[in-house]
Amino acid sequence: MLKTLTVWNFALLEHVEINFDAGLNILTGETGAGKSILIDALGAVLGHRLSADVIRTGCDWLRVEAIFDIAGETRLHELLAEQAIDDEDDALIVTRQITAKGKNVILVNGCHVTAATLRAIGEFLVDVHGQHENLALVRAQNQFALLDGSDAEIPKLRASYAEAYRAWKEAADKLAEMKSSAGTSADRLDMLKWQSKEIADAELRPQEDEELEAEIHRLSNAERITENVGEASALLGGGAESEGILAEIGELQRRIEALGQFDTAFDEAAPMVEDAVCQLKEVFYTVQNYMDGVEFDPKRLDELQARMSAIDKLKRKYGSTVEEILAYRGKIEAEIEGFENFDETLTALEAKSAETRAEAERRAAVLTEKRKKAAKALSDAIVSELVALGMPDARLIVTLSPAELSARGADEIELLFSANAGEAERPLSKVASGGELSRIALAIKSVAAAGDSIAQSMVFDEIDTGIGGRTAQMVAERIARVAALRQVLCITHLPQIACMADVHYYLEKSTKGGATATTVRQLPPKERAREIARMASGADATAASLENAKEMIARAAETKKSFRKK
Repeated sequence: MLKTLTVWNFALLEHVEINFDAGLNILTGETGAGKSILIDALGAVLGHRLSADVIRTGCDWLRVEAIFDIAGETRLHELLAEQAIDDEDDALIVTRQITAKGKNVILVNGCHVTAATLRAIGEFLVDVHGQHENLALVRAQNQFALLDGSDAEIPKLRASYAEAYRAWKEAADKLAEMKSSAGTSADRLDMLKWQSKEIADAELRPQEDEELEAEIHRLSNAERITENVGEASALLGGGAESEGILAEIGELQRRIEALGQFDTAFDEAAPMVEDAVCQLKEVFYTVQNYMDGVEFDPKRLDELQARMSAIDKLKRKYGSTVEEILAYRGKIEAEIEGFENFDETLTALEAKSAETRAEAERRAAVLTEKRKKAAKALSDAIVSELVALGMPDARLIVTLSPAELSARGADEIELLFSANAGEAERPLSKVASGGELSRIALAIKSVAAAGDSIAQSMVFDEIDTGIGGRTAQMVAERIARVAALRQVLCITHLPQIACMADVHYYLEKSTKGGATATTVRQLPPKERAREIARMASGADATAASLENAKEMIARAAETKKSFRKK
């Protein structure tokens, strides 16, 4: 539920803060006062398009902030968890700001999100319905959403069908791909066999390239290695000019042992020297053994470099390492096997495509049957609402006809409508007038409000345009009935609807210092009666019009009580 909406520098709205309540929140005011601008501002925090063009004249930025209570909104909580947005206190704060230079910042509970993510979140928060949304009723995708959302079992069946449909599409795509490649399979098979033979002839070993690089490096530096090994051996073992480190440290060991006979202070030093002697002897043996094996063989170096060159050539074709080259060969060997078993593979794919299509068709048939039952119940419920909205002879039928398998099933949908007795039902888009579409839309919202398929908050933006009299009263009662189940924000010019308000806000435009701004205030009971009197008479309130307004408000209160008892 929308708790608070705060707007800065949005067209006529310099700074407006509104604390909304549950039930029916009515917004009224003179034409041009900024009522629809306020709904546009709300749309900004629901992910609707926002342009820098609506920044208030003379300002560099605009900002809209909304606070929602999302307690019990399980699916929304799941979506927020996927986006790593904290919502433990069941509050959601959405902030959107845009600068004159076009910089757009969106925050949800302090986390930056994209406009696409905000739109996904917004679908769970508020259902906005205005005059232009009436046209959406004639679109098939919206009609499917209406039908599928009317029965809790349909989304489960649709998900089951979607799984089978994806399996069939995958099998069908593979089959089509294989058939299209049949013409070029011979040439590709020859190429793959040549590549496989080239790699096989190389007789590569895993990590062979690393071993070759290490040995080439040693042989390329054999002269320097020999020189350093000889010097290290002489330093350790001695030579013509010196006895070497081992002889010297051996003498040191004897001296320390001799000192230990006279003073215990050298008890710890003796083992340390002994350990050093052992380690140096190990180093000497390593140097000696290495020196015995050092051999510079130019022919061996040439062989290694030639082998490395051959491997590098394969790397340029098939992979950056020996392991990748071998893996590539394994891959093409599997493809070669597939080509050599083309007929068997093709037959298997045809069988799988047929099998998965049959399963998709079976699940589509189950979905269709459920939709047909739901369509009858939905049609009856909407017609019942239309009768209550002053259309006693209205008939609306949700029809389904067979169609090719698609992502949403094997059905085509159409809403057929007739407003008058004796007239055949025809497609909604061809027979419904603007006023009729408004009432059909309200009837649909009334039916949907009783379920869980729509957001907890709904907005009606001048849905009452073009109606009056008894019809206006019927529309008012239907909006009030919806407000008994959902929070409703409603912009209206009709006193019949305004008197149903649980909370009434008045938007007023004024000019100060050459600048025009809109203010919003909640009307207390006396001012509310005066505003309804003005709406009813179109002029300043008289005693009679005020009395009539009070009676309207009292009757509306009684009507709303009956809704809340049900």
